[in-house]
Amino acid sequence: MHEGIAGMITGVIFFIVTGLVLVTYFYFRSKEKQMMIERGMSYEQMVEFLKTKRNPFTFLKIGIIIFMLGVGIGTGVLIEESNGNSGWIPLLIFGGTGLGFVLAFYATKKYEVDNRTEYQEKAE
Repeated sequence: MHEGIAGMITGVIFFIVTGLVLVTYFYFRSKEKQMMIERGMSYEQMVEFLKTKRNPFTFLKIGIIIFMLGVGIGTGVLIEESNGNSGWIPLLIFGGTGLGFVLAFYATKKYEVDNRTEYQEKAE
């Protein structure tokens, strides 16, 4: 009986948190555009500013992190099945995710340097 209630509460909390995140995102995005309008930026200037603000390597970062999270989960489950100790699963999940963040940082740093030099060569 308690498992059903816990599952229902988890689902409700998930949808509430997701809704709050989306509402907050759109609110601050409209606030940002409103501030640009108040500063007298034209439409073209706003579009150019928002283009330069975007990070083209966001999906690369997310992909590396999710991949390493999966590697951590998979390795933890394999170790648990082989020796029966379930303490490895959380350790490898957090370790794999942390390693994913580090790899994502260095990978995007490398590509951002390459991208900057390519952009500077085109500008000249």
